Amino acid sequence: MTAKLEKGGGTFEGIKMLLCENPLPPLEEAVAAARAELPYGNYYTEPYSAPLRRFLAEQLDVPERLIHINAGSELILRQLFDRLGQQVHLLTPTYALFPEVARRYTETLLTPEEEFGFDLARLEVPAGTTLLAIVNPNNPNGGTFDMTPLPHLLRKYPDTRMLVDEAFIGLAGQSVVHLVLEHPNLLVTRTLSKAHSLAGFRVGYAVLPPDLADDLNTHNDAYPLARPSQAAALATLQREEKIRERVGQLRQWTEQLAAGLRALGVRTFPTTTYFFLADFSPLNATDLANRLRQQGILVKPLQDPRLGAGYLRVTTAQPAENARFLEVLRTLLPAG
Repeated sequence: MTAKLEKGGGTFEGIKMLLCENPLPPLEEAVAAARAELPYGNYYTEPYSAPLRRFLAEQLDVPERLIHINAGSELILRQLFDRLGQQVHLLTPTYALFPEVARRYTETLLTPEEEFGFDLARLEVPAGTTLLAIVNPNNPNGGTFDMTPLPHLLRKYPDTRMLVDEAFIGLAGQSVVHLVLEHPNLLVTRTLSKAHSLAGFRVGYAVLPPDLADDLNTHNDAYPLARPSQAAALATLQREEKIRERVGQLRQWTEQLAAGLRALGVRTFPTTTYFFLADFSPLNATDLANRLRQQGILVKPLQDPRLGAGYLRVTTAQPAENARFLEVLRTLLPAG
């Protein structure tokens, strides 16, 4: 399964550029907060992660009742697709999980000719669609959508639930969380795995209309997070200014990495995140990824036949690792 491949590399000893993991470690304050909770590991957290839920409600200016917290946003997304994914519309390429968990789906294709951008004002949602899924910023290309047309879409298709996955919103893009209060068909999911560097702590949340929020909160474990995870999440969210500083650093590394690839004759596509798409045609990206793995570097071939066999998603590592990646590529790419 493609989504399973997204989990690869957990024990890989080398340079990891496969996943959308943040190459920067958690904030020191998050590590300290998590460590302080370890002696109390014999006790549950507060039901429904109440302190974190209250903090998020205040930070986002939404009623606490609309927030559902769970161990990673993927679990939330799987449950939403299980409830609403009878007929899904996707903007593809998209998060690899979505085509797998949708029971049936249609697509609006994002193309390299438009640099994987798309004007949502042009979007036509097929009749019978139960769930429209938009990832903003998008994965795997890292670009953002202008979300201005979303309220019109929500009104135009009132019988379609519209999911906006804001996994990377801490890096760029217009959040639409505030619109959930006005539109009962809007769902927003988020994670602290990306900009906030807490992938291993497994913290995700959603802002949902009351019916869905109540459903998820009453049909899940009342203690969704481990004590260290909840403490790390709160310590990180209370220091968003530090996260914003780190985002600037990540963008600089990403731009330098993409420029290094272009200097080798590889086409790269615009991104607002710390990952991007690169077209290595006429090389086969899967073969290239296997050869890079032999050199201790893990990357993700896109494997979308409609785009061709040359596409890799590249996630920035730290500068010395990026330099090693480019050095190895020089030996693998044909001259000129």
